[in-house]
Amino acid sequence: MSRRKRIVKRVPPPDPKYGSLQVAAFVNGLLRRGKRSVAEKIFYGALDIIEDKTKTNPVEVFEKAMKNVEPVVEVKSRRVGGSTYQVPVEVKSNRRQALAIRWMISYAKARGEKTMAQRLAGEFMAASKGEGNSIKKREDTHRMAEANKAFAHFRW
Repeated sequence: MSRRKRIVKRVPPPDPKYGSLQVAAFVNGLLRRGKRSVAEKIFYGALDIIEDKTKTNPVEVFEKAMKNVEPVVEVKSRRVGGSTYQVPVEVKSNRRQALAIRWMISYAKARGEKTMAQRLAGEFMAASKGEGNSIKKREDTHRMAEANKAFAHFRW
């Protein structure tokens, strides 16, 4: 039994504009060198672009995109008897969100639009429709877990 205290998960306060915890988590993932105002300007700019292009609620588009990108299963390396197996495991909800945020930001950075707000908006709209690179990443992750289903009995 561990002698250490149980680590309490800190929940960031909801974002000031929309009151959403998911938006606050995404802005935190977008942060670079503590510049929150820059990250918020990029994110809210992306939502404004979405609203102009789709004429719908941009937060709903963002939440649908996040829901589409979140992985259900992933593979973890497990060493058994000198060989390493890729064992499929279910992803916990907080890790799902973290992976989705990380993938969306990294694939938005790789897009060809001019500003980061435009790139994020494009990635959000593509992901909400079920297309784009972040969706492809989730599909690849699921495919890898499906291929290694035979090693599921090594789960710990």
